[in-house]
Amino acid sequence: MRILFIGDIVGKPGRQSVQRHLPGLVAERGVDIVVANAENAAGGLGVTPILLDELRDFGVHAFTLGNHTWKKKELVPAIDKMNDIVRPVNYPEAANGRGAAVVSGPGGATIGLVNVIGRVYMEPVDCPLTAAVKAVEALKAETPVVLVDMHAEATAEKVALGWYLDGKATAVVGTHTHIQTADERILPGGTAYITDVGMTGPTNSVIGVETKLVLKKMLTGMPTPWNVATGRPVLAGVLIEADAATGRAESIERIQIFDA
Repeated sequence: MRILFIGDIVGKPGRQSVQRHLPGLVAERGVDIVVANAENAAGGLGVTPILLDELRDFGVHAFTLGNHTWKKKELVPAIDKMNDIVRPVNYPEAANGRGAAVVSGPGGATIGLVNVIGRVYMEPVDCPLTAAVKAVEALKAETPVVLVDMHAEATAEKVALGWYLDGKATAVVGTHTHIQTADERILPGGTAYITDVGMTGPTNSVIGVETKLVLKKMLTGMPTPWNVATGRPVLAGVLIEADAATGRAESIERIQIFDA
């Protein structure tokens, strides 16, 4: 089984990059199921049901979120009706939506999907390690292949979760920091790991935001709008090959496709 995970889609440039490159990538690499982090798809902050439908039309089969889950009020009542999207599993149980789910691709490929958020420099949440392992173990009763999106600032938290879930999850992939790391590997227990998948959005930016605005904020400390940058976008992600019967990862490959 081949799973493509697309890193944080940022605004319109990110969505357009998915539209342009995803169909060819799926066909060329024999991808069975496509998952994307969509928490920045609406102007860099949050996502709306309309934009999720757009990304579905482009070929994305399931979605993870993160600390910007509730930035768009339209998603709050709608998320309970969506079976292909997960928000952080270590949010309070009373929160809308679900933190873990079984999702499927068009050819019948089925995986468990978990979204978990870190605690370092983030909002107060339950322990990500405890919440993640509980969700993974529950999903493995339904499918041997389980992918975990660890949405976190601190690399140490992501690395720690990778080791904690080694041999339990098929893959642990990091999101949120928008810079693709070069540490992809298969851990000893058969879990694919990467600290950050990277950003799908404008490359001439500061993690997707207009450079001049970020510099102004850093130099002056004054309130500054965060507008999504324009210019040359990139699609960033990882392609994970897994044994559908055992759930063990066989390979993980970084992907970056730049617009011409």
